[in-house]
Amino acid sequence: MSKFDFDAIVVGSGIAGGWAAKELTEKGLKVVMLERGRNIEHVKDYVNANKEAWEFPHRGHATQKMKEDHPVLRRDYPLNEETDGMWANEKENPYTEDKRFDWYRGYHLGGRSLLWGRQSYRWNKWDFEANAKEGIAVDWPIRYDDLAPWYSYVEKFAGIQGSKEGLEVLPDSEFLPAMDLNVVEKDVAAKIKAHYNGKRHMIIGRSANITQAKPEQNRVSCQYRNRCWRGCPFGAYFSTQSATLPAANATGNLTLETDKIVTKIIFDKDKKKATSVEVIDAVENKTYTYTAKIIFVCASSFNSTWLLMNSATDIWPDGLGSSSGELGHNVMDHHFRIGASGTAEGFEDMYVYGKRPTGIYIPRFRNIYDDKRDYLRGFGYQGGAGRGRGVEIAEMTIGAALKESLTEPGKWGIGLTGFGEMLPDHSNRIYLNKTVTDKWGLPVLAMDVEMKENEIRMRKDMMADAAEMLEAAGIKNVSQNDWGYTPGMGIHEMGTARMGRDPKTSVLNGNNQVWDAPNVFVTDGACMTSASCVNPSLTYMAITARAADFAVKELKKGNL
Repeated sequence: MSKFDFDAIVVGSGIAGGWAAKELTEKGLKVVMLERGRNIEHVKDYVNANKEAWEFPHRGHATQKMKEDHPVLRRDYPLNEETDGMWANEKENPYTEDKRFDWYRGYHLGGRSLLWGRQSYRWNKWDFEANAKEGIAVDWPIRYDDLAPWYSYVEKFAGIQGSKEGLEVLPDSEFLPAMDLNVVEKDVAAKIKAHYNGKRHMIIGRSANITQAKPEQNRVSCQYRNRCWRGCPFGAYFSTQSATLPAANATGNLTLETDKIVTKIIFDKDKKKATSVEVIDAVENKTYTYTAKIIFVCASSFNSTWLLMNSATDIWPDGLGSSSGELGHNVMDHHFRIGASGTAEGFEDMYVYGKRPTGIYIPRFRNIYDDKRDYLRGFGYQGGAGRGRGVEIAEMTIGAALKESLTEPGKWGIGLTGFGEMLPDHSNRIYLNKTVTDKWGLPVLAMDVEMKENEIRMRKDMMADAAEMLEAAGIKNVSQNDWGYTPGMGIHEMGTARMGRDPKTSVLNGNNQVWDAPNVFVTDGACMTSASCVNPSLTYMAITARAADFAVKELKKGNL
C-alpha cells in the first residue's frame, strides 16, 4: 500500500537524524522522519528524571530480569534501573557475533541523543589528513576547513560549554561559559602543565550542556543534577527532543512517524536514483511505502549500513552502495577502559559544588609535533577528581557508626581513562546474517571486529602515561588499571559506509551522497573514514548540516 509523498525522508531520529530534519524543514522541504521505535515526548516521558536514589527499588542496579532480557547490555554499565526501557529489546532485535561486539542501541524517538555522554569536541586538521599521509584506508574527501564553519553553526545552536585553550590539537568551539574544574583538578592541571613545560593540558571536558539559558529554544541552563541520561526536563543538554525536533516542528514542514522500521530503499535503475522507502509498522506489522526526492539515512552507523545492504539487491547482490566492496567494512570504535587512579592529599577542608555533568579532558599529546611512537595516531583522557563516602574502618560498616560515617566525605580521589583511536581496517566488518531473523523476519547483522596490533601497542602508553602524569602531579597511591576492552564498549561505532574520493574505494562522496544513488545521503557514524580519538557526535552534527545544505541547493538546481 502506498502512503505519502514528501520532498525528503529522514531515516532515524538520533543526533544526525534530528539535525537532518531541522535543516531540511527550515529550508522549506516537506519532510517525514521515520523512527523504528516508540515515541518519547520531551519532559512528559522522562519518567525517572526527578527520582531520588532511594526511589529506585534496587537502588539503580540492574535486576535479574533486566539481565535476562539484555544479555549484551548486562556486560557493562549501561544496563541499570535508571535507564530501564531506554535500550533496544535484545530478544526482538538480536545480532550475532563472529567475535564479541557489545552493541548498545536506543530504539526510540531521539535514539541515543537521550543517552549520550555529551562530550563535544572538534576534530583537528591532522585528523582529516592522517589517512593520506600514512597510507591508511583512503583519504578523507574533506578537510578541517571544509567543516569548520559547520562546526560553528551547529555549536551555536546546540550549546557547548568549554574553555578556549588555543590548542592546535583540539580546536576551540563556539563556547558557552565553561564549567569549573574542582580544587584538586585545578591543582593537578597546574602541576601537569608545569612538569611538561606546557605541552600537556588538563581542561574542563567540553560538553553539550548549556550554561546559559536558550529561551528561544525553551531550554533552561544546567542545574548540576548529573541525571542527564534519565532525560533532562530542563532541556539543558542537547538532544533531538530538546532542540532539533522542536525547531523542525516549528516550521510546519515535519511529519513524524514512530514505530516505523525502514526495511529497504527502492532504487530505480533507469533513473539511477532512489524513489522511496519500504517500511514495516512495528506494531501493526503492515507494510507501507513513502516516496521522496531525497533520502537522508541517519539510523546510526550499523543500522544505516544494514538498510543499504538490504536495498537494491536485484542490482547489487550486496546492497545499495556496495559496488566498491567497502560497504560493511572498516568498523571503528574508541578503545578505552584503561588508565590510572590515585588519591589526593591536603584538600580535606574542600568539597565540590553540585553534581557537575562533565569531567576533565587531557588532549592528545602522542604522535604530534616531534613526538613519535611505535604506533600510529593517539589518545586523550577523560576522568576527574571527587570525594567519596568511603568508610575506612571495617568495624564501622554496620549500624549507627556506619550512618554517622556516611554523613562525612571521604578521601579525594582522581582517575584518568584513556580513549584511543582505532584505525580503519577492511577486515573489521559487519554483514547480513540471513540465517537469523528478528521479530519481523528481517535478517540481522553479524559482527566480525577486533582490536588490531596498533591499538594493543597504544594501550601500553595509555596506561603508563596516565600513571606518570598523576605521579608528577603529586597524587598518592597511584595504580594502573586495565579493565579490558571489547569493540563496541565505547558506543562510538563508526565506519561501514565511508566517505572517499573514488567510487571504487568508498561508499559515499565528499557530500555524503551514495556514489551509486546520489539522492541518498548517509551522515551518521557510518560515513566516517577514520575515527580520531575524540568523541564523534559533534562531527556528525556538522557533517549532517553541511550535507543538508548541499542537498537542498542541488534539489533546487534540479540535479537530484
